[in-house]
Amino acid sequence: MNSDSNSNSDRTGTQMKAVTIPEFGEADVLRVAQMPVPEPGPGQVAIDVAHAGANFAEVLYRRGVVDVPLPFVPGIEVSGHIRALGEGVTDLRVGQPVAALTIVDGGGYAEVAVTSADLVAPLDGLDIDLGVAAALPSNSTTAFLVLDRVARIEPGDRVLVHAAAGGVGSQLGQAARLLGAGRVVGTVGSEAKIEAARAFGYDEVILRDRTAEAGEFDIVVDMVGGPSRTASLDRLAPMGRLVVMGNASGAEDIGLSANHLWFTNKTVSGFNLAAFSAAFPQDAGQALRRAVHAAAQGTLRVQTETLPLDHATEAHRRIESGRTTGKLVLTVATP
Repeated sequence: MNSDSNSNSDRTGTQMKAVTIPEFGEADVLRVAQMPVPEPGPGQVAIDVAHAGANFAEVLYRRGVVDVPLPFVPGIEVSGHIRALGEGVTDLRVGQPVAALTIVDGGGYAEVAVTSADLVAPLDGLDIDLGVAAALPSNSTTAFLVLDRVARIEPGDRVLVHAAAGGVGSQLGQAARLLGAGRVVGTVGSEAKIEAARAFGYDEVILRDRTAEAGEFDIVVDMVGGPSRTASLDRLAPMGRLVVMGNASGAEDIGLSANHLWFTNKTVSGFNLAAFSAAFPQDAGQALRRAVHAAAQGTLRVQTETLPLDHATEAHRRIESGRTTGKLVLTVATP
């Protein structure tokens, strides 16, 4: 990865190392640069970042799919220690270990990140590694919110999840189990991912092109898009709920007939974690804390692989390849 300047920094000073998007493009546009250390505003905290999760959302920022000001520091989730408290923050303390969502304004691929205190989960007294904690705020929080708040899961519901071996897919199967689902089925894009997905709470894992053979479901979660969108709607039972939360395939949007929904008693909802966290930060924070405690208790498993922050380009390339399973985590600082 290219560097705009000397990447060495002093966390007690006014400059920090960060990975930036100076221009939209392919993964090699990412650049290590020196940036001013951000200060927390009212209701915010600054975090000395230990690890940052790497996500498809950051790929979208880099490609210019999401309109962000350049240069932009991506990174929607981190773990680390509280560095400073903004005005009005009284329930957190400096030095406290935390996991946090930085999704509203980004900034996680850096030595210091700032976010709302509502989007922070304390890790005091919990048996959880900071590397694992950095993998929870985005995917695990999303899993609980999608199933509980959006799909309104009920005990015994049949759940189908696309991209079951990916970061969020690996969490959705487990969260469905914790929330009382009956049958839980995942789909993957290749035979090589079937065994990996089975380890994440699924009763059955099938190839995505076999979705039509999977039976009926009360809930389908689709982050793939394209043909999967139509196949998902077809798999819904009467009063079933399809949750749309991504378009990893990059396919053209699929039109859905409102009259079809009317005549078949089906529902289609959308979920976007960034928009939800901005509008309902306390609810997002509550779901994050729920996920952190489940992981610490061992009822929610996260599979992680770590890379140095300077290898963010490699992380993006691997995410875009579709060959990853579990979650990639960037190490920003070591103890």
